[in-house]
Amino acid sequence: MNRVSVNIKRLDPSVELPSYAYEGDAGLDLRANEDVTIEPHERALVGTGLAIALPDGYAGFVQPRSGMALKRGLSIANTPGLIDAHYRGELKIICVNLDAHEPIHIERGERIAQLVIQQVPIVNLVEVDELDETDRGSGGFGSSGTN
Repeated sequence: MNRVSVNIKRLDPSVELPSYAYEGDAGLDLRANEDVTIEPHERALVGTGLAIALPDGYAGFVQPRSGMALKRGLSIANTPGLIDAHYRGELKIICVNLDAHEPIHIERGERIAQLVIQQVPIVNLVEVDELDETDRGSGGFGSSGTN
């Protein structure tokens, strides 16, 4: 198993550090550092009380927790949220309430998102006049059918 060390700082000394729910999980659970109520179809920026220092060549992707999405309609407006390697500010989550009728109350310390850290290449773009041909070509947005 590939392991990478990531420095993390508690901006609030009482906040719980992210952790994996189960061995082998891809996402570290992120917790709210404040109480927030999100009305139906509204958004809220929720702080975690944490900052991280990702190494060069890595990025963090903040994603919804499936249980919260299914049971309460909590998602992330810009999913996945992107944390670049050189960002050192507080990790904040743009939460959105997808439920049409009920507000979502988030309590401080509640697990609201997950953080997946992945290695990402630095890409050198090469401008060309023509691209190579493939079976798919320019087909997209349902071009492979729905069955």
